[in-house]
Amino acid sequence: MTKQTNIIVVFDIDGVIRDVSGSYRRALADTVEHFTNQMYRPTDVDIDNLKSEGIWNNDWEGSQELIYRHFVSEGMIREEIELDFEHIVSYFQSRYRGTDPENWNGYVAHEPLLLQPSYLELLTQAGIDWGFFSGATRGSATYILERRLGLKSPVLVAMEDAPGKPDPTGLFTTIDLLENGGDQKQTVIYVGDTVADMHTVEKARSLDNSRTWVGVGVLPPHVQGTVERKDAYTQTLIKAGAKVVFSNVQELTPEKIEKWEIGSSNF
Repeated sequence: MTKQTNIIVVFDIDGVIRDVSGSYRRALADTVEHFTNQMYRPTDVDIDNLKSEGIWNNDWEGSQELIYRHFVSEGMIREEIELDFEHIVSYFQSRYRGTDPENWNGYVAHEPLLLQPSYLELLTQAGIDWGFFSGATRGSATYILERRLGLKSPVLVAMEDAPGKPDPTGLFTTIDLLENGGDQKQTVIYVGDTVADMHTVEKARSLDNSRTWVGVGVLPPHVQGTVERKDAYTQTLIKAGAKVVFSNVQELTPEKIEKWEIGSSNF
């Protein structure tokens, strides 16, 4: 019989489970470039700076915001800039999902995986409950979890299911699904790669002090090119509330997770 711990681990998906630097982030840059008439293509640093504000977890909204900011920098007044959000979403999806609605052939089809199913199996064997809370659409999240990782109906709360981060509603919903009416788990670890992810944990803690809340940061691949950028991003996540930051999610081993159950914060 598999032992049970008093711990829940909830994972973000983008930048944690899959590398989206060549998919979501590329689609975002394509979209901004398209709607600014090829006058501005945001760099990875531009996108990181936007996301470090903690409120632009939705890449459709992030695309729109960068388009607005470009035109404002050119002397236009934001209220007078006419943007069709649905048109922005449609263009973004044409780059990300591709042109075939049944068999996606866009950037999503080539996202590198950042963990293996065997890692999740190790958590299960250790009695650690796990699930996913992501700002990705349910279709995109299911694509990576079920079709690419081969998971069978994993616990997932996606964009359509809850308000965007840093609102913790989706995190609470994921926990409820994992507990499934059973005893409350004492420790919740949320693993993410952005400021918004860490702020989600902070907000959850402020609303529910009956549990121990732990924010674990993961460095997305696109920031690991230089030591300077890696260190700067690490400090950004720690400042936002991360208790520890790893280069890859699989460094968060069952042994390290279980230290939180006994009250240790030393990884």
